Amino acid sequence: MKRILDSRYFLWGLLALPSFPMIATLAGGATSEDGRAATEFLLHPTGEFAARFMIVAMVITPFRLLFPKSGFWFWMARRRRYFGVAAFAYAAFHTVLYLVDMGSIKAILGDFWALGIWTGWLAFFIFLPLAVTSNDTSVRWLGPKWKPLQRFVYPAAIATLVHWMFVHNNFGPALVHFIPLAVLEAYRVYRHLKPGTGPKTATA
Repeated sequence: MKRILDSRYFLWGLLALPSFPMIATLAGGATSEDGRAATEFLLHPTGEFAARFMIVAMVITPFRLLFPKSGFWFWMARRRRYFGVAAFAYAAFHTVLYLVDMGSIKAILGDFWALGIWTGWLAFFIFLPLAVTSNDTSVRWLGPKWKPLQRFVYPAAIATLVHWMFVHNNFGPALVHFIPLAVLEAYRVYRHLKPGTGPKTATA
């Protein structure tokens, strides 16, 4: 069992699992009960999973500070980059669906300056270099520059929150996801600034 849990293929399979019914729905050309095409009604779940996996990747360090002897959070810390890459993959899926659903460059540009839209694009383009460099080769190549680059996940998270809140002017679901993250990150900052303590784990 330990060998299975430690397998990267097992973890990739778990992270990809939510996408399987989405892909099947898209391939089958299904429509929603109110007649919306799959490219439209799958926008929400793909975006949600992108945000959720990003949040999971970000809360690992605060939880390691809270539970320094926890084997589970140590296991999660060693696999943090997988969750970040999964977040980008679902964000890319979300973006492709959006482009297909809009149908034309004119419609995309006409929608661009809405607060709930350009913040989504901003988050996506910040995520892009973070995902591309989430591998051992990039860590070695960038050296001490790697962690500062990965910290751009924080402005990406803020942009994601604003996108989620304003794309449909529905604040509740976004806040339910992001308030726990904000509390944990506040605790992380407190631990970092508290005299006599410091970050016990990697801060990327």
